[in-house]
Amino acid sequence: MKQTVLKVHPSDNVLVALKDLVKGDTVTWQNDTVLLQEDVAGKHKIFLQDLKPGDKIIMYGVTVGTAAVEVHRGERMTVENTKHATDQFDYKGSHFHWTAPDVSKFQQRTFKGYHRNDGRVGTANYWIFIPMVFCENRNLDVIKEAMHNELGYAVTGKYKTYTRHLVDAYKNGKDIESVDIETVLSSGSSNRVFKNIDGIKFLNHSGGCGGTRQDSESLGRLLAAYADHPNVAGVTVMSLGCQHLQVRDFEKYLAERNPSFNKPLLIFEQQLSKSEPQLLAEAIQKTFVQLIEVNKIERSEAPLSQLCVGVKCGGSDGFSGISANPAVGHCADLIVALGGKILLAEFPELCGAEQDLIDRAVNEPTARKFIKLMTDYNNEAIAVGSGFHMNPSPGNIKDGLITDAIKSTGACKKGGTSPVADVLDYTEPAVKPGLNLVCTPGNDVEATTGKAASGATLILFTTGLGTPTGNPVCPVIKVSTNTVLAKKMSDIIDIDTGAVIEGEKSIEEMGEDILEYVIKAASGEVIPKAVLLNQDDFIPWKRGVSL
Repeated sequence: MKQTVLKVHPSDNVLVALKDLVKGDTVTWQNDTVLLQEDVAGKHKIFLQDLKPGDKIIMYGVTVGTAAVEVHRGERMTVENTKHATDQFDYKGSHFHWTAPDVSKFQQRTFKGYHRNDGRVGTANYWIFIPMVFCENRNLDVIKEAMHNELGYAVTGKYKTYTRHLVDAYKNGKDIESVDIETVLSSGSSNRVFKNIDGIKFLNHSGGCGGTRQDSESLGRLLAAYADHPNVAGVTVMSLGCQHLQVRDFEKYLAERNPSFNKPLLIFEQQLSKSEPQLLAEAIQKTFVQLIEVNKIERSEAPLSQLCVGVKCGGSDGFSGISANPAVGHCADLIVALGGKILLAEFPELCGAEQDLIDRAVNEPTARKFIKLMTDYNNEAIAVGSGFHMNPSPGNIKDGLITDAIKSTGACKKGGTSPVADVLDYTEPAVKPGLNLVCTPGNDVEATTGKAASGATLILFTTGLGTPTGNPVCPVIKVSTNTVLAKKMSDIIDIDTGAVIEGEKSIEEMGEDILEYVIKAASGEVIPKAVLLNQDDFIPWKRGVSL
């Protein structure tokens, strides 16, 4: 008989409903039978014991809240009867021992990537356009319209065709409903001019001037990180001239990050140009010449130790910490055991999991850096009347993530179980193999933007509710927590881990399946849906309070 509930950790005092349950039903976990006092929707939590106000609620083996009122065995956890709470954390010494998973079946495997002169290997080959200031966004839009369409990278062409069909139907007195979007979308074909260039990307943003000088510096370091990214073959910079973020500052940050940087770098300053048409024509023409050159770069074999994979969750649900995140976590452990890098970010969504990560730090300085970044970040949020505890969204709560600690301890699972090799502040590059913690907000796009800046060449993005988030230079792979979502939003989901909930696959089996997909995506053999949709989300973090 299929299991209807799950106890995640032996010390937990709640169960997770794996399906919709009805008041009066009895559910059994091992030898413990519970009579339900109310209806419980799938993904939500059931109390296993009576609790008094202030008593701790335990899930994943840690404190995730306290009872706000008196609750009884068999009742459902809600925002009314549960308050966010976590245990205190601090460095307690380094005694962690990790048993790496068996990677013998992957030991000799390789992927086909783009080898850069500094020894890093990209999973894609992009050219990027960077504005030094928001004033240049319009120029980027004009160039994008021209180059995307003519070089075969636009996905909007099909929607233009669809609109044209609607106009024709209207003019000819035909039924608008007869114009089928699926037929139009399936009728196009790729007409790319440069077969070895995966895309031309445009990093429009709202910064570079008008804010604080610190914001401009943070943005400059972020843009330098993208220029230096292993998936980037070359860069065109568009500058106005008078802005806070000067070209010389960008070049300084780039040199600090990579003194050996030698990719094609084209710089255009509008206030030194004769006219806008001359500026845009020159930028397009010189970029086109360089595209001819970087198109000569081809994929070649690389060891899996060259993988640098970011792990992210968004649109999370009550199954995220049970299916997709642990499965991605096992994939992360396999990559670490093979000598690769894993980037776990979203510091507001590590709230409640701090002690576990501190205990896994390779040394005290690494642990102390994590403690400081977490504490300072949360204190900044508290100072403006917020805090990490206010992170869960209405959608999270509706699907069973009642407190931030429940969300966070489940979210942390996607980083796996390996030692914490390093802790990175925003835009710091990952240089050490193993699990790296990267300070970013939990906000989907700010987090993926920051993860790519630290060097992620692929991102595994788990979701239970669905999200189209992508990144301009780092292919984002969507991993569904449940099969219902995978079928409903098949246009954005790449991998379905619903088989874990159904009891058809183990976490380990699913983790190996995910690694197989990662290898194919890194080799260009499969294209993630977010990439096919040109989902190029890019939001710099201004270091203000963002959860």
